[in-house]
Amino acid sequence: MMVVVETIHQRSAVHGQDYNINMRGHHRDRPGQEGLSDHGIDRLGEIVTRRCVKRRELLPFAAKLPPCLIGMEACASAHHWARELRRLGHEVRLIPPAYVKAYVRRQKNDAADAAAICEAVTRPSMRFVPIKSAEQQGVLMLHRVRELLVGQRTALINALRGHLAEFGVVAPQGARHVAELVAVVADTADARLPEIARGTLASLVRQMQRLDVEIDGLDRRILTWHRTDDASRRLATIPGIGPVTATAIVASVTDPSMFGSGREFAAFFGLVPRQSSSGGTERLGRISKMGDRYIRKLLVVGATAVLRYAKKGGSPSKTWAEALLQRKPFKVAAVALANKTARIAWAVLVRGGTYQAGKTGAAAAEAA
Repeated sequence: MMVVVETIHQRSAVHGQDYNINMRGHHRDRPGQEGLSDHGIDRLGEIVTRRCVKRRELLPFAAKLPPCLIGMEACASAHHWARELRRLGHEVRLIPPAYVKAYVRRQKNDAADAAAICEAVTRPSMRFVPIKSAEQQGVLMLHRVRELLVGQRTALINALRGHLAEFGVVAPQGARHVAELVAVVADTADARLPEIARGTLASLVRQMQRLDVEIDGLDRRILTWHRTDDASRRLATIPGIGPVTATAIVASVTDPSMFGSGREFAAFFGLVPRQSSSGGTERLGRISKMGDRYIRKLLVVGATAVLRYAKKGGSPSKTWAEALLQRKPFKVAAVALANKTARIAWAVLVRGGTYQAGKTGAAAAEAA
């Protein structure tokens, strides 16, 4: 049996012996109008069934099936459904949506998407997404919420700067100088601000202060989880990786051994050059920027800090970093160092141990 299920957020496929059932979801604006339309075919490709299964009926429907191979298009809710279907005795595989697209024939519709998932999930060369545990998703939620709040705080800071600049009140760039602007708003004796503007901007200041408290609380929770996870603590021994980056990598990468090398791991975060090669001629462009943009940003920011520290002569990678800075612009060198950091992180995760300065990623991991 093969069952393909797709909602507005996900698609899935179940493979078995006798016949195939393809299910494609439909969605309406009104509540209660969501469902899963199935399309069943036999081994010869003949249609054997068509019906609709509501979302709440999916698990009871899957419980009646014999153990099957289920393929689902990876999305936010796919990990939840994968865990539930596993409890029912099914084998579940998650497919990246970009890999499914190549198997869609001609028109884009529910039936074509369902058939594409059926085809993709059976390919021996297909790469699947490891299923995350509920704890891993919880840690990633900490990061997502923290990133959202940091973005909101940045927006408030920019708004405060812009409004105060209209009255000639400016401060140097950087979040550390925002306190100077806050002091101007709080100082009732400062004649540069009219009272109506002061009272309005005070609301922005209160919002920023509340966000500071929330972000600090999330940072403490991330640090607490970091201290309880062995892999995260080992990653934090690498220059340029702190508790935030380490916990994000551990929670995002369920099985690091699925990557054949450190380069594949760096490519997973979009830190390798984009290729446009043909006829035996290699053409390498800018980095691909594929994969997890959040972790890529953290790695680049960490590499930037390492390079700035290297200029002062305090970095363990001083020699390599200084030689790179002599040949390349600073930001290019930062991305290159982020690539190297990702490769070392892969070695630490796969081979165990901690990072040791002066050794390659493999040697550093094996030393412990």
